[in-house]
Amino acid sequence: MRVHLCVVGRLRAGPERDLIQDYLQRFDRTGRGIGLGPAAVHEVEDRKGGGMAAEAALLRKALPAGATLCALDERGQVMTSPDFAQRMVGWRDAGTGDLAFVIGGADGIDPALRDEAQQLLSFGKMVWPHMLARVMLAEQLYRAASILSGGPYHRA
Repeated sequence: MRVHLCVVGRLRAGPERDLIQDYLQRFDRTGRGIGLGPAAVHEVEDRKGGGMAAEAALLRKALPAGATLCALDERGQVMTSPDFAQRMVGWRDAGTGDLAFVIGGADGIDPALRDEAQQLLSFGKMVWPHMLARVMLAEQLYRAASILSGGPYHRA
């Protein structure tokens, strides 16, 4: 199952980008044997200032055709890491070929795009900057692959 991070904004070189690349490389290595990955990041940027609706249009273009959509949203479901890992397995076992995680811009995700998501996921009641949400998602993908492959990374 291919995993896509479809995100608003472009990260410049720096520690956040390095962390994302590191965790996604770990995810790819760990997930390969259990049918998860590879992971790719698709960054979009609304240079015309059209707001959430324009960002949603750009995100839709970045989404692979037929992808299962999981939107990161403060109103979403809060999961434990093992629950998230099981959700990943559920998608994989249901025959999902492409799983797309969407992270919106500063104002969030356009409600119409959010309504199209099969899953809303939250990292808690606090709102996180989208660049940190990317890092946290990349880490949770790696953690899920580690849990599912029986690796020692997750200690519960």
